[in-house]
Amino acid sequence: MTRWGMVIDLDRCNGCQACEVACRVENNIAVGGPEAAHKNRTISWMQVITREEGEWPDVRTRMMPRPCMHCDRPPCTAVCPVGATSIDAEGIVGQIYPRCIGCRYCANACPYTAKSFNWTEPVYPESALPMLNPDVSTRPVGVIEKCTFCHQRLQSAREQARYEGRPLREDDYVPACAESCPTGAIVFGDLDNPNHRVAKMVRDPRAFRLLEELGTEPKVYYLAEER
Repeated sequence: MTRWGMVIDLDRCNGCQACEVACRVENNIAVGGPEAAHKNRTISWMQVITREEGEWPDVRTRMMPRPCMHCDRPPCTAVCPVGATSIDAEGIVGQIYPRCIGCRYCANACPYTAKSFNWTEPVYPESALPMLNPDVSTRPVGVIEKCTFCHQRLQSAREQARYEGRPLREDDYVPACAESCPTGAIVFGDLDNPNHRVAKMVRDPRAFRLLEELGTEPKVYYLAEER
């Protein structure tokens, strides 16, 4: 059985935020204005978190892309009263938007703050309407939304493989963030396939997971910076 996961090499990440932009375009994420930003009500499935280390003048800015961790033991699924958030057989934690009642229990339970709440009806600039992805729904006001590892791409890859009469190859399915990364810092694949690059990278001595001590067992790994 496939178990999809991701490795992000922090030594390669230059903080260009191409992954964040690609995620926003691929998944029809509405853009909030200054008022929403002031109230901390913007929506972002992928965030490039910055932190500063050292003291002036030897200050360095560190970058860390942060999608949903797609935990093997996700706390968000345990608290949802209507089953709107759930984990499938391949380890992808999805969100069923028509079922969501907006109670935000899942957002409170997520230690990674990887979920966003739609406080207002999403508005898209008229120039952006032709660019909306027809394979992804536009979420209404009052629901929680999150990274799904671009699950619609997995469905499209499965249909293409079925049409060609062959099994699904791992490289057929790549999320937008990994595809857009210019430095190759984001690698995606089957964690349970020892021959796949992502499975080899998680065995690197530099590999770690965020808040691993909580027991959520994230499927997003990071490689610490060497320099």
